Amino acid sequence: MSDNIKLLVVGAGNMGREYAKVISSMNLTATFICNSPATTQTFYESTGCHAVDGGLDNWLENNQLDHTWRVIVATPVEVLASNLKSLLYSGAKDILVEKPGFIYLSDGEELAQMIKAQGAKVWVAYNRRFYSSVLAAEKIIAEDGGLSSIQYEFTEWGFKIEPLKKGQGVKERWFLGNSTHVVDLAFFLSGIPQKYHFYTSGALDWHPSASIFVGAGITDRGIPFSYSSNWGAPGRWGIEMMTPAHRLYLRPMESLQIQKIGSVQVQPFEIEDSLDKQFKPGLYQMVHAFLKRDESRLPRFESQLAHFKIFCEMANYPS
Repeated sequence: MSDNIKLLVVGAGNMGREYAKVISSMNLTATFICNSPATTQTFYESTGCHAVDGGLDNWLENNQLDHTWRVIVATPVEVLASNLKSLLYSGAKDILVEKPGFIYLSDGEELAQMIKAQGAKVWVAYNRRFYSSVLAAEKIIAEDGGLSSIQYEFTEWGFKIEPLKKGQGVKERWFLGNSTHVVDLAFFLSGIPQKYHFYTSGALDWHPSASIFVGAGITDRGIPFSYSSNWGAPGRWGIEMMTPAHRLYLRPMESLQIQKIGSVQVQPFEIEDSLDKQFKPGLYQMVHAFLKRDESRLPRFESQLAHFKIFCEMANYPS
């Protein structure tokens, strides 16, 4: 990792604090940007790192970004797109933005044009791709000769989400800002839906487009998939991966369970997950990949935009 890298983290809330822990453990320094003096105090008390208040646009008026800067955007969902636009306009070339990066197609298309015009690279921070449980599951899948099918669930706990105070459009498009953690990982493991049928029904006061989601089809890798989620009933996130020899369970997704063919026993599979216990799971490995420009697991912004239509179909959103 080059010694002349300068690191900027936009956002000093919950995710900003998680990034600060990782960055400090790497013996790196970063400039952290937040909006208010109160946030800077809370941030310092929890991380030992100082943050600059006044907001990103104010900081950019007095600072120049060049190719030596790497930027992490860890702000609330509703301002991810506007912060990305400000950074790209100011010359940022390497950016890791928290998922989903944008929640409206018009923003995504405008950002993609800016990224291309600026010759920038933007990656979307889906940290679950870097879970130790996922890495272990992939190894087993490879040894077994590959996936034969996959099924997953992205049930959200509506009764906990309803009272939350969020920015405009965030709860109404909760699938994009939260549930895509599961869906992105399923796509990463099995491929992008190519032939499919999606169905939705029901509605919630805070999520009027649907509350029940089911679908099935074939991915571009020829792998059959299915999913079922009900935000008005009990459930949890999870992915099940089938091979000729095993059924692998990511439920909870931080752990791995395994079932051998010919057995009904589902047993825990031991994984080396010390980094996932020390930091927010997957975050250390994701930040390391970003700083090394390792794209093997990091999704490009352009891929997120390409998947956006499918995400909206699954959630019954207009673009």
